Amino acid sequence: MNYKNSDEPPSVRTTSIRADNVDRFSRVSKDFAEAIARNRPVELRGSGCPVLVEGKRDASALREFGFSGEIEILNRGWDQSRIIAYLYENYGTRNTVDQGPSVILLMDWDRTGGRLQSRLRKRLNALDMKVDECLWNSLVKNMKPEGRTVESLHSHAYALSPMIREHLVPLGHPTDI
Repeated sequence: MNYKNSDEPPSVRTTSIRADNVDRFSRVSKDFAEAIARNRPVELRGSGCPVLVEGKRDASALREFGFSGEIEILNRGWDQSRIIAYLYENYGTRNTVDQGPSVILLMDWDRTGGRLQSRLRKRLNALDMKVDECLWNSLVKNMKPEGRTVESLHSHAYALSPMIREHLVPLGHPTDI
C-alpha cells in the first residue's frame, strides 16, 4: 500500500513490517506489554512498578508506548549512590502488589548502557532489591539492528504499538495506547 496516496488516516492504516522483523517485533511487543502492565498505577489495575531509564528522552519514548506509571530518570544530577538509596527507600526490595521485582531497569543496550545496566543491577541486588530486566534482555536480543537506545524506539512506535495492544488484551488491561 502506498501510504503517501492513502486516504486512510495514519491510525487506521495497516502496519507494514518486513517479514524477517515480524518475529523479533512480536517478541519485543510481548515484553513491552508485560512491562507496561507492571508499570501501570495500581488504580489502573497495574503493579505500580517504576521504570528506571537514563534520561528524559527515554522517558518520553516509553510514554509513547503507553507507560503510564512512574518513570525514574538516572541522569538527574545525582550520583549513583543517591539514586540507589532513593530507589531503595521509595520502592523497597519487592513490589508490594505482585511480589515481583521492585524496579524495571531499562538502560540503553549500547556499550555504555550495558555497563550502567550491569553496575546498577549489582548495586541494587546488593541491597536485596530484585530488578526486572525482561524488557531490556528482549531489546538486546531483538532490536540491535534497529537501534541501541531507548529513545530510538519511538521511530518504531507505529509498527510496535498495535502488536503491544494485542498482547495487553490477554493480560486483561485496557488497550489505551
